[in-house]
Amino acid sequence: MDTGKDMARSWSFLLPLALALVASGAHAAIVEHTFNVGNLSISQLCQPDRIITAVNGQLPGPTIRVSEGDTVVVHLVNESPYGMTIHWHGIFQRGSQWADGPAMVTQCPVQPGGNYTYRFNVTGQEGTLWWHAHFSFLRATVYGALIILPRGGVNAYPFAKPDREEIIMFGEWWNANVFDLQQMALLTGIPAGPADAYTINGKPGDFYNCSASNQTHMFEVKKKETYLLRIINAALNTPLFFKVANHTFTVVAADACYTTPYKTEVVVVGPGQTVDALMVADAAAGRYYMAASPYDSGIPSGPPFSKTFATAVLEYAGGPSTTTTWLPELPEFKDTDTAHRFLSNLTALVLPGKPTVPLAVDTRMLVTVGMGVADCQPEQTLCNRSSTVFASSMNNASFVPPRSTSMLEAHYSNVTAGVYTRDFPDRPPVVFDYTADASDNATMQYTTKSTKVRTLRYNETVEMVLQNTRLIAKESHPMHLHGFNFFVLAQGFGNYNPTTAAPQFNLVNPQERNTVLVPTGGWAVIRFVADNPGMWYMHCHFEAHLDLGLGMVFEVQDGPTPDTSLPAPPKDLPQC
Repeated sequence: MDTGKDMARSWSFLLPLALALVASGAHAAIVEHTFNVGNLSISQLCQPDRIITAVNGQLPGPTIRVSEGDTVVVHLVNESPYGMTIHWHGIFQRGSQWADGPAMVTQCPVQPGGNYTYRFNVTGQEGTLWWHAHFSFLRATVYGALIILPRGGVNAYPFAKPDREEIIMFGEWWNANVFDLQQMALLTGIPAGPADAYTINGKPGDFYNCSASNQTHMFEVKKKETYLLRIINAALNTPLFFKVANHTFTVVAADACYTTPYKTEVVVVGPGQTVDALMVADAAAGRYYMAASPYDSGIPSGPPFSKTFATAVLEYAGGPSTTTTWLPELPEFKDTDTAHRFLSNLTALVLPGKPTVPLAVDTRMLVTVGMGVADCQPEQTLCNRSSTVFASSMNNASFVPPRSTSMLEAHYSNVTAGVYTRDFPDRPPVVFDYTADASDNATMQYTTKSTKVRTLRYNETVEMVLQNTRLIAKESHPMHLHGFNFFVLAQGFGNYNPTTAAPQFNLVNPQERNTVLVPTGGWAVIRFVADNPGMWYMHCHFEAHLDLGLGMVFEVQDGPTPDTSLPAPPKDLPQC
């Protein structure tokens, strides 16, 4: 039988959903889906009948379309041979913390043959988000779009209503089994190799071997119409440049947060990020390639990557018959200037009732993010134990998720011994020249494995400087925070210097994000309010780096009322 506390917390789980439904009036709805996760046979890149894991037999998986204020119910049925969880990337999960999805942080995986129902509300959010598996490398093929329309429909956009909308979802494709790749990387301590191709809406396009007409996505446009492109980077490990030949964009949102209109010929998206951009079909009638190509931020060199690009075809309706398809001029792979110009020039569109930058800061953190080395772990049975292996860390703590119970369950029951420790540091253990040549910092490369969290009081304001290091290589890491958006106050290169950086802080209309690409060999300053109780993962959205330990967890304590406290777990929460 539930205790009185558990009963109160059970009601608190329903309260935010009920209040949201009342506030949204007759327009609120319950949007229900069933996700059958199982095997899908697909032919791609000269590989006939390749078996992948997918949702409802689709790549990408089904799009969830809702309006602000709606409640989403997704019944996950795991018919695959692997454990499975789904993360609703960018959803705050207020009052539904148990639905966030990262394996062993908020839940144990749903085992083969098992099922779990995710329930959450989308109040206070509008724009383009997405969902993906958060277990092993399975999000390579288990992903899809999550579109949140304004409560007033498309007429309520804070920009000119587009004629049509299109989802453009980037991915990476491996000919090998991605679960096996991840397991081998874990056992050996050697990161998995690069993808064999990039994809647009699941298809690689015309510039790969064995490309066929059914392996290139086609978009038909009408002359002079305006299109809202919902651009999502679902790739595992690669930031991407995106261009359309002879067309330009006006960016109006990023990570489901409206931006000041920003005109550009190229869009840059890191893994996990989304961009909404208007495009007018104002070129001469014909056929044009849209292309996604890799941004290699590694200095002097990053991990191996596929030096190819994905394409889709944009074709004008009623245009002249032609065999010529125009290809855009793509940036160089290492064009950091173009990437930084785009990523640092976005600003928020200030709207009534939307969050503003908190000016008083309770906790300041300087957190290094980067690659290093560590000893072989006991489970790495194929590791060369005479040498160290690659690892990644934040403030020299290389994160390892627990194995026997999820961190949120341990937090809720207040039985944390053996699950996690509350000693994630606010500063690096040693101050050094973070971006100097690796040889200058050889002794700093070594890190150790742990499961550390940083505990925050409810409503605490946190300012975090994310500082990239050059212990192995400088690299632009896409840092994603679950459960919150944050304001990006400033970005720069080299070592963070508060004296010179603070005057650059944008405290008026900084871009709001859930994922920030930290400049390669540089830093980014973010600020957020910890007003959402629970256990919230912060990690690099390069899947290879996450597996190597580039993450940590914020433990946010309960607030003073039932609706600001963590609710009881749902009855069908998967068990380990």
